[in-house]
Amino acid sequence: MTEDPELYGRPLAEARRRVGAPAQLARIDEYEVMQGPGRGSRRTVLTSGGGLTVELLPDRALDIGAASYRGVPIAWHSPTGFTAPGLTSDAGTDWLRGFGGGLLATCGLDAYGPPSTDAGVDYPMHGRIGAVPAVVTRAQVTDAELVVEAEVRQAAVHGEHLVLHRRVSVPLGGAAIVVEDRVTNASDASTGHMVLYHANLGWPLLDDGAVLEIPSSSVSPRDADAERGLARWFEITGPVPGAAEQVFKHDFRGAGTAEVSLDNAARDLRVAVRFDAETLPALHQWKMLGEGQYVLGLEPTNVDWSRGRAAAREAGVLPELAPGESVAYRIEFHCGPSRQGASAETGGAA
Repeated sequence: MTEDPELYGRPLAEARRRVGAPAQLARIDEYEVMQGPGRGSRRTVLTSGGGLTVELLPDRALDIGAASYRGVPIAWHSPTGFTAPGLTSDAGTDWLRGFGGGLLATCGLDAYGPPSTDAGVDYPMHGRIGAVPAVVTRAQVTDAELVVEAEVRQAAVHGEHLVLHRRVSVPLGGAAIVVEDRVTNASDASTGHMVLYHANLGWPLLDDGAVLEIPSSSVSPRDADAERGLARWFEITGPVPGAAEQVFKHDFRGAGTAEVSLDNAARDLRVAVRFDAETLPALHQWKMLGEGQYVLGLEPTNVDWSRGRAAAREAGVLPELAPGESVAYRIEFHCGPSRQGASAETGGAA
């Protein structure tokens, strides 16, 4: 966090001398959606005082919806919009009818990927946590940051009981979003635990000539469509009619704190995603450069797997949490000016 925050070029104390209320510069606003598929759902908007505006979705696990930096939108929005929970079921692939995109959509907590049946239990596409409403326990502007904290509980009778404690913070006067999660197995039995942080970048940040950097140790294709584009995994073009999605898997094991980024010199804008590779050792890159479906997903995950829960168990790679066990995750989004130069001209190939 910024030790001595500034707001519009002035130290905090000086900035306060120039306004009637601090909320003129930085604030947290809470409201309820009145129309459309999001009707009745909560929104929490953080205005940092540093050019960053972030919309949190308390009724969707405190995920991140719209986000903009200095007036430029950075997150992709899907055609569904940010729907209210319960509008669609959690069966099969119905996740696609409630996936609004946004800067962060959490997938898990016991499965992600395609739907599957494991030990007689059905696991829908990308899990259930992203449609569970959060209990917000704190929303506060301090002298250092804007912070929202919440608890999200994914549970079933005779089933899993996983508790997500989430803290989202933005430095006062800053241009970063920090998401700190702790997932705890509150049941009396070991539980499979898969999580993927589905971060979605869109136009005008994503555009012709933007430079993608993913300094992984290796990259592999998910399927035949990705295999055909493997040599150009880092290439960003304009929208392509009829484009098929391509997913590439990047290995970050042993990388410490990893950073990937999308840099658009024409917009003088760079967005970096940082994550702890100790607990999130892989990143899935979702490249979907179609017309209307024009999005780049940068998705840190706790297990490098894309075939669903049942196949993960069969392959012996399904992570487990013992009763009472917790694991912590951290993912950060940093916005700033373009840094394109000699190092970016390689296209960021691993």
